[in-house]
Parts: sequence; structure tokens; C-alpha cells
Amino acid sequence: MLPPGKIPPEKLREIVFNRLGAKGERVLVSPGLGIDAAAIDFGDSILVASTDPITGAEKGIGFYAVNVNANDVATFGAKPKWFLVSILLPENSKEELLAEIMNEIHESALKLGVAVVGGHTEVTPGLKKPIVVGTMLGETKRGRLVTSNGARAGDVIIVTKWAGLEGTAIIASEREEELAKAFGKELVESAKSLIEMISVVDDALISAEVGVNAMHDPTEGGIANGLHEMADAAGLGFKVYAEKIPIRDETKRICEFYGLDPLALISSGSLMIAAPRENAEKVILALREKGINASAIGEFLPNPKTRVIVGEGGPKPLPRPESDELWKVV
Repeated sequence: MLPPGKIPPEKLREIVFNRLGAKGERVLVSPGLGIDAAAIDFGDSILVASTDPITGAEKGIGFYAVNVNANDVATFGAKPKWFLVSILLPENSKEELLAEIMNEIHESALKLGVAVVGGHTEVTPGLKKPIVVGTMLGETKRGRLVTSNGARAGDVIIVTKWAGLEGTAIIASEREEELAKAFGKELVESAKSLIEMISVVDDALISAEVGVNAMHDPTEGGIANGLHEMADAAGLGFKVYAEKIPIRDETKRICEFYGLDPLALISSGSLMIAAPRENAEKVILALREKGINASAIGEFLPNPKTRVIVGEGGPKPLPRPESDELWKVV
């Protein structure tokens, strides 16, 4: 039986990555561990494409669909421009539900300057809640592409904003009444508002302009899984420091309440960056000048078997999450 969430890496190698159809001569970046988008050569420009479903949330599902896919494209240093979406609705859905989802997609795309150019909409038997699958297309100039597998040993690992932002916002929305009784309405409203930080398009384009080797949007499995995915893609290890990983108070308190690990909680809204040591401080300063929190949390190591987190008791292995902590709650 496969666990909920992302398919384990060994199963991707065994079942998925060896069944990819014809070899595309113009494909610059193809599917692989830790790679969330494809890059295709179009001469003077490079097309970047990414696709992701939204399955762990019901409220704001259209908003998530646009932003999560835009984030993946932006991590390649490309500006998101065109969006396709498939909307699958449960039986007996009302027209108001479709209108709500489309309004969220429209407003989110408008804010990013993205055109919705196609898709599919249907009522699907057997579904318990809506599922929205988005595909985002973007482009960048030749020579400006940043790849997910470009991290190098010695690169500084930078994280923008805070760990677990998306998961915190989803849990606060889905368990609002229960959390309000435990912590009060003010904390819950603050946690819900974290969804407004979900876009990393600015984070990524600013970082790419300064000069970085790789970027990654940590979604399912959070910061912990994101570290493994970046390391997998580049064939590296890593060492990070627990005290340097930024976590908001709302996230800490909600995770403690439900017994969750904030480092394994879905973290859209945070961008992970591999920056050359000589550029790391420049990247952090450029982000902070635009009001984006940024923190250096560790470095990539040459030995792919060394993947540790340093805490009060010294270094210990950082396990790859089997599934996202969100699934324990929603």
C-alpha cells in the first residue's frame, strides 16, 4: 500500500521515471527527484512548465492552485504567464461552488499577471471534495534558467519567510472552531492570514537576479522533505541548524496542539535557495530590502549520505517524512 501524499522516491524511480514516452530533443530539464518543473528550449527563450493538484484543502482551493504552480515555475527563474486548470467537483455540487473556485483562480491569476488559457471542468462520481489540478507555464531568457538540481557542495541553504506556512493556514481554516477554543480567535485569524504569504514568485525572481545555483518550493513534507529533494536532485548531503530554521509562533503552537512536526508540514510560501557562499549575504539582503524574511540555515555537503540537523544534543540524521503532517489533521 502506498502512503498518503507524495509517492516515495524509490517508487518514483521504479514505476514513474522509466516510463516517460519519447525523448524530447528540446527538453532541457526532465522529470527527476526534487525537480518540480520542466524546461523546454524555444530558441531565444526557455519555456518552464509545472503541474500540481490541490488535494489537502477545500477552502481557497482555486487560490492554492494558481499560487502553488506559479511558485514551481518561479523557482526556475521564470516568470509565470499562462495557466491551465482542471476542476473536478463532487456529485450534487452547487453552481456557487464552481463560481467560488473560478473567482479565486481569476483573482489570483490577475494579481500575478497570469492568463488562464484553458482547462477542463466536470462533476466526478466518487469524490468527497473538490480537486483542482493546475498547470502553469512561464518563460525566461536563455542563460537565466535556474534548475532544481543545480546546488553545489558548500552552497549556503537559505529559507525565505517561515516553515509550515501553508499547513498552518490550512489547519487554522479547517479546524477553526477547535483552535479558537484552545488559543482564542486572534491567534486563529493570524494563522489563517498566513495564506497571504503563499507566493514565492517575488522571492524567486529577486534571488535569481542576484545569482543562485538552485531554488525549490517545499510543498508536501515541508522543509524536511524539501531539503531531501534538493539534495536528491543534486546528489548531495546537507547539514542544517534547528535553531536557525524560522518558525512562527502560530505554527509552533498549532503543531504542539496536534502533535505535529513543523518541519514536515506543507510549506508553500517558503522558498529554499542554494546560494554560492560569496553570494549568500547578498541574496539575504536583497530579499530583506523587499520586506521578505530570509535566513541562512545550513549548507550542502559533498557526501549524499550525510543529511543531518544540529540541535541541542548535537547532529543527528534528519529523516525524510513518510507523508505530510497535514494528513494527520485534515
